Amino acid sequence: MLKQDRIEDRTLSETIIKNSYSAEDTYQIGYQLAANAKPGDVFCLIGDLGVGKTVFSQGFGAGLGIEEPINSPTFTIVQVYDEGRLPFYHFDVYRIADEDELFEIGFEEMTDGDGVSLIEWANLIPGSLPEHYTEILIEKELEQGFDYRKVSITGR
Repeated sequence: MLKQDRIEDRTLSETIIKNSYSAEDTYQIGYQLAANAKPGDVFCLIGDLGVGKTVFSQGFGAGLGIEEPINSPTFTIVQVYDEGRLPFYHFDVYRIADEDELFEIGFEEMTDGDGVSLIEWANLIPGSLPEHYTEILIEKELEQGFDYRKVSITGR
């Protein structure tokens, strides 16, 4: 079942499709999701290189009220932001060689905590994901134009 407009209701296992025609659109989708996020929410961000995961993450941070720059924590694995309305745990697990590395940095405590977690490249750590999360898949569809992105949001 596909839904076009409701971003807030992601607890169902239906997929919500959002169309992005620019980086600003992708930013706004991230912003809207974060604006409705609740303590303990986990968002798993999936997409190839260059689809806009960082832009989405920047919008997500802004939606939580974070004013400092949001960058992908590719080399540090996690960046913690405390200045927004909820603690924000921003993970980039692209360089994780073994899922056991996640436990060394407190991954489980953060994803089970009172903040909001956004995990870039979450498809690389399927055995470490919590039981319930929101999957965000960003895909290019070049036949729709170079800047077009299809953003699929599914509660799991």
